[in-house]
Amino acid sequence: MRQEPGRPRVVVLKTQYRQMRNYNYLIVDPRSGQAVAVDPAWEMDKIDSALAQTGASLRGILLTHSHPDHIDLAAPLSEKHGCPVWMSHREIATSGFSCRRLTGIDAVPRYVGEMEIQPVFTPGHTPGCLCYLIDDSLFTGDVLFAEGCGLCPDLQSAYAMFSSLQYLKALIGPDTRVFPGHSYGKPPGQPFVDLLRDNMYLQFSDRESFAAFRLRRLSGGTSIFGV
Repeated sequence: MRQEPGRPRVVVLKTQYRQMRNYNYLIVDPRSGQAVAVDPAWEMDKIDSALAQTGASLRGILLTHSHPDHIDLAAPLSEKHGCPVWMSHREIATSGFSCRRLTGIDAVPRYVGEMEIQPVFTPGHTPGCLCYLIDDSLFTGDVLFAEGCGLCPDLQSAYAMFSSLQYLKALIGPDTRVFPGHSYGKPPGQPFVDLLRDNMYLQFSDRESFAAFRLRRLSGGTSIFGV
């Protein structure tokens, strides 16, 4: 992906713990040299290496939600760099997650260096899920993948997920790059126009049909997680 001068740089970090694979991200403001990390987990050395290679200083940690594979390094990374950890007020209240420097946020933009960070409230996978819009990049955690969307534990959460995806469709442009927490085949950074064409979860026009499809089960009774 070509880096345009003056625009935030997205460093993609693929991490793994046993059979689990995640994508973490470091977003660097080239003007100030300040950076934020999204959902850091498991491999501190990869984050340290990315910071060293970019010459950036970490000034914030953005958490999309409170599941263990998305918050694993939030506390130690915050302690190491003395930076805040951001999560939605709703997620903090419903999950019980806590760490030093944890700060609740809502829809008000935050700034790191000259980067505007727009939190986007997208409940469904969890009650307080956030996406983060930075320039033309959307960091979606487990809300939206290139190939699908995250697990919804019950009917009401599936309804919430449908509303969140509809909101994203109205909010972001076709050229916005989507950077999810997981990949099921396509690499991070797919343009949203491709998801609009190929992602089955973005095709539904009513919440009942969406919920029935999202909550479907395999023949053995196992819930379909990501796609």
